Amino acid sequence: MFNYIKVICEDINTIYKKDPAAKNIFEVLFCYPGLHALIMHRIAHKLKNWHIPFIPRLISQFSRFITGIEIHPGASIGKRFFIDHGMGVVIGETTIIGNDVLLYQGVTLGGTGKESGKRHPTIGDFVTIGAGAKVLGAINVGSNSQIGAGSVVIDNVPEHSTVVGIPGRVVQQRVFIQGELSHNKIPDPVSCQMNRMKYEIEELKEILKRNNIN
Repeated sequence: MFNYIKVICEDINTIYKKDPAAKNIFEVLFCYPGLHALIMHRIAHKLKNWHIPFIPRLISQFSRFITGIEIHPGASIGKRFFIDHGMGVVIGETTIIGNDVLLYQGVTLGGTGKESGKRHPTIGDFVTIGAGAKVLGAINVGSNSQIGAGSVVIDNVPEHSTVVGIPGRVVQQRVFIQGELSHNKIPDPVSCQMNRMKYEIEELKEILKRNNIN
């Protein structure tokens, strides 16, 4: 019980660190559905590990009803996990989430079909997943990585990567400032490729012009 309370206290302190809108302990305790969903999940997960039937799923569904966040009791979640805003977040049964992970609203950590066994993502430590992003299948998202808002990730993500787009593409530049994902500064890989092609075409035109080729 003491260890459980300690973990919850860490979750509360994480909200203070990651959300400047958190002004006092009463706001955090009563106005953060992500915290409420996490507290209920930790209880449901423990009961499931004790092989208690039905009750864990009932707690999960009650949590979904009052918070808008659906976390399957089987999902394994590490310390200092924070769901910001939270509405529409779905976390599947075999999902594994590391420590110090930040999720925004509308994120789905889901499967890709009716396969059995491990069918949901494994998320490393210090990962940030932007609003509306979908991470699907039994893939690994490396530690210290960031998933841009609205991205759909279906392949493994190396550590220290930033992923954007549909399907998600790894962007070489790291857009990471003081431990937070800077959503408004994520480069667009499609736009970068188009610009590269534009410059190459201009260079070819110059070569043709110099050689008097029409």
